[in-house]
Amino acid sequence: MKKKHKLRADFRKHHESRTRENDLTRKFAETGEQTEADRNERVSGKGKLTRKRTLVGGELSADDSGAIVLPEIDREICIAGRVLRVQGLISQVACDDGQQRACATRRLLKQLTTDVRHVVAAGDRVWVRPEGAAEGIIERVEPRYGVLSRTSKGRQHLIVANIDQVLIVTSAAEPRLKPHLVDRYLVVAEKTGIAPVICINKIDLVEPADLVPLIGVYSQLGYEVAPVSATTGFGVERLRARLTGKASVLTGQSGVGKSSLLNAIEPGLAVRVQTVSAETQKGRHTTTTAELFPLECGGFVVDTPGIRQFALWDVIPAEVAGFFRELRPYVCQCRYPNCTHTHEDMCAVKSAVADGRIDTRRYESYLQMHDGE
Repeated sequence: MKKKHKLRADFRKHHESRTRENDLTRKFAETGEQTEADRNERVSGKGKLTRKRTLVGGELSADDSGAIVLPEIDREICIAGRVLRVQGLISQVACDDGQQRACATRRLLKQLTTDVRHVVAAGDRVWVRPEGAAEGIIERVEPRYGVLSRTSKGRQHLIVANIDQVLIVTSAAEPRLKPHLVDRYLVVAEKTGIAPVICINKIDLVEPADLVPLIGVYSQLGYEVAPVSATTGFGVERLRARLTGKASVLTGQSGVGKSSLLNAIEPGLAVRVQTVSAETQKGRHTTTTAELFPLECGGFVVDTPGIRQFALWDVIPAEVAGFFRELRPYVCQCRYPNCTHTHEDMCAVKSAVADGRIDTRRYESYLQMHDGE
């Protein structure tokens, strides 16, 4: 009989009592006797508190969110599916058998040590062990690609997984357009290889000519910019064609109209929307969790909660310049090989900014990200 493969994996430390008593020597000195329980006490930290465990049949893999452990599963019992949304401890999964199940996550998956704050995210391909017609247990999460994530409390906050393109939604007004936030999303898209599309919503609230300089900067860099209006329907048909047959995610700050755009693209979804606060000109966080919606035109799109701060994950200052398309040609022309393009003399990047070959506002975005702001 063929032996099953074994894997040593890191687990989270359990919050349990000590593995051994700390007064065994004093007891022995007082009584002169050693009980059977004393002889069986562990002197090392092994046992339930150890961070290393052996998985029989497991395997180690790597994906866009880092190294992952794939536990062995019984494919005759389990059903493949895709996570639609995660609410607390329950994940809604659209299984390949046509059923939608409310699933808990296998305890083993939650105990494994990982940088990811949440084990399961919208868009994940998973294996589910059915528990009746409408419930199940997520036994395994398949390797991910196309991961959109940010830093949250020092760990990786996985927003959505397995996507082909990211629609960076901003608004021309109410709330005001934030180009620096768009630049952060573009850096993530450059790092992960996800195709970005910049959607400027609510163009009916401003004079279109006022947006030409900003659109020109991004267009010259090769980024696709889509001016749209969920209210009037301008540009919606073009956006629908861009989504057809692809795995997409809509992301951006709260109140820019992501859910309204989804309703305009596919009215049958009836995604809940709210108005922007008149006092603060900020959104009201209508969408509270990332949710995946299959589209009638093919493919699917994920609507995400509004994000007011987007801290980059796994990006060090020395890498930032490489994720700016207009900076890359000048980086190798600097006098110093370790030039940070912030204060050094004979810096080709700073010279290009001074000569107008690099947009000043984009350079300011680079400085903010390099400084970790």
